[in-house]
Amino acid sequence: MGTYRDAHLQVEFDGRAARLDAQPMVLTRKEYELLALLVENAGEIVPRNQLLQVIWGYSNEIRTRTLDVHIRRLRKKLGPYSEQYIETIFGVGYRFQPYRAQRFLPTVDRHAVSLIA
Repeated sequence: MGTYRDAHLQVEFDGRAARLDAQPMVLTRKEYELLALLVENAGEIVPRNQLLQVIWGYSNEIRTRTLDVHIRRLRKKLGPYSEQYIETIFGVGYRFQPYRAQRFLPTVDRHAVSLIA
């Protein structure tokens, strides 16, 4: 499958490993599988039931907080980038967004601006 890489995160699909800011991430097998599945579907919403089925083998009828717990742990391990990488789509599922550097617009000091008439 190859490797996903951006400015902060690297996921090696063949080696089943991930690095954050060049440091190895210590992930459980399920955390890695969850991260890999989300990264493989970057930009796409992955429904909760699909994540539960693929990662845990649960059917649609099972109600569990397992997914939410694993997402919370994964976000903690992604540190300051967690909210940018993993987006919650309430009532539907989750979406992985590749890292994009924040662009800051220059601020305008209203008191220093003079209007030329």
